[in-house]
Amino acid sequence: MFTGIIEETGQIVEIADAGQFRSIQVQGTSIFDDLRLGSSIAVNGVCLTVRSIRSNVFSAEMSRETLDRTSLGSLARGRIVNLERPMRADSRFGGHIVQGHVDGLGRIDKFDRQGDAWNLEIAYPASASRYLVEKGSIAVDGISLTVASLGSGVFSVAIIPHTFENTNLKMARTGDPVNLEFDVLAKYVENLIKPYAVRNH
Repeated sequence: MFTGIIEETGQIVEIADAGQFRSIQVQGTSIFDDLRLGSSIAVNGVCLTVRSIRSNVFSAEMSRETLDRTSLGSLARGRIVNLERPMRADSRFGGHIVQGHVDGLGRIDKFDRQGDAWNLEIAYPASASRYLVEKGSIAVDGISLTVASLGSGVFSVAIIPHTFENTNLKMARTGDPVNLEFDVLAKYVENLIKPYAVRNH
């Protein structure tokens, strides 16, 4: 389990295909103090497994489903990615519950500065509308954010300077795909009431 509080950004230094899998090598700095082979790590909000560690570079493999369902399939060498290790049981819960299981892709519709902050507008698939509420939580590329407003097929979030400077958003451009993970509590509630909703129709 993750919290959506990005620990650092890393850089993609190598990509290689092998059959149905694609491996990436990611260069980082501070995440290596307790990183081990087999450890989970969220890369742009996608939970991956560490396959090798060499100095300040780790590698992970992505399946065809991961490549097809997330933005990781479009990664290239030199790209900046968000990194977060799983939450420790004895640490503060700073964001919200993030599983690292991407629900769908969004696309940056608008990203502009407003005073001391930035307004980020993301176009989302129609199937996602039932999970989005104003002031609700959402993970965008693994970043725990709060929905500021909802429009027709677009939601907005406010980005504070710390988030902008310490995540991949500092490199974001209009049209970029982003990984979306909706609040797991909303998904559980939907599943719980589904039998009753079906019965009343």
